[in-house]
Amino acid sequence: MKKGIHPDYHPVVFQDRSTGDRFLTRSTATSAQTIEWPDGNNYPLIVVDISASSHPFWTGQRRVLDTAGQVDKFYRRYGHRDRRANGVS
Repeated sequence: MKKGIHPDYHPVVFQDRSTGDRFLTRSTATSAQTIEWPDGNNYPLIVVDISASSHPFWTGQRRVLDTAGQVDKFYRRYGHRDRRANGVS
């Protein structure tokens, strides 16, 4: 590889904001925050909003829907009928 044209590629710790899970990998990303890893070294810490440990595709969990909000949205869009008037109890 040519010298001086590539960004610095170094170990970095990424932390998932929602689960707190951390993993050490290599990246060109930098941060002013550092964290001490179990090997005794300090590494830059990058906090991310979502990772494989919290993403619904990888965890198999579905996202929680605001069902009351969805029902209200439906009623605003299509109107609210009285259920008793239609013979539904």
